[in-house]
Amino acid sequence: MKLVPKNNLATTVYEQIKKDIFDFRLLPGDRFTETQVAETIGVSRTPVREALYKLEREGYIQVFSRNGWSVKPFDFESFEALYDVRVILELASVKKLCEMEDKPGLDELKEIWLVPQEKRMRDPQKVCELDERFHQILVAAAGNLELARIHHEITERIRIIRRLDFTQPERIDSTYEEHAQILRNVMRRRLDPAQLLLRSHIESSKAVVRQITLHRLHTACAALAPSGARRTRIA
Repeated sequence: MKLVPKNNLATTVYEQIKKDIFDFRLLPGDRFTETQVAETIGVSRTPVREALYKLEREGYIQVFSRNGWSVKPFDFESFEALYDVRVILELASVKKLCEMEDKPGLDELKEIWLVPQEKRMRDPQKVCELDERFHQILVAAAGNLELARIHHEITERIRIIRRLDFTQPERIDSTYEEHAQILRNVMRRRLDPAQLLLRSHIESSKAVVRQITLHRLHTACAALAPSGARRTRIA
């Protein structure tokens, strides 16, 4: 981990540990203590503890002993259940949008996704953010604040694997094409094809990120195979 500025320490510690988990520098089962984190980063244990409890609430790490933590295993059943709930919420939102008397406010999405191929964004991180924005706007435009809140929470919880969907260039092109089709059908109030396309889009993403996550985990663990031991570390 890098040294951090003294302002907003808990947030900085939180973001760094989360990034280490996302980038597979910290693997499922890796163990560390509050003291190790504090000494590595160069801060007191108070902001470290705050950051770790937040990560625990979000399901990334768990307590394994007094003052000790470990990275939680990937629970693919839980992730897939969250994807299933996400499908339900987004299908309901699309239904509402197609039934609205007034034209839904989707101009922002048209400007991003209905563009020529040469104007498509190519940065995976940016495309990931735009993808989240696409689905969040679809849900928010339906006008149900509680549904939008639940959808936002699910988006936060699946981000750790969902972002891997855009590490392959062909998936970026597929996302643009699929989003464009969904958007055009919603704007034309064509409910059945809009819902069919949306479900297929999310299911395809779910399958891809599972495959990539398993591959990344296998590769990261294989690199450690010569040591033959479970790591106790924070990096």
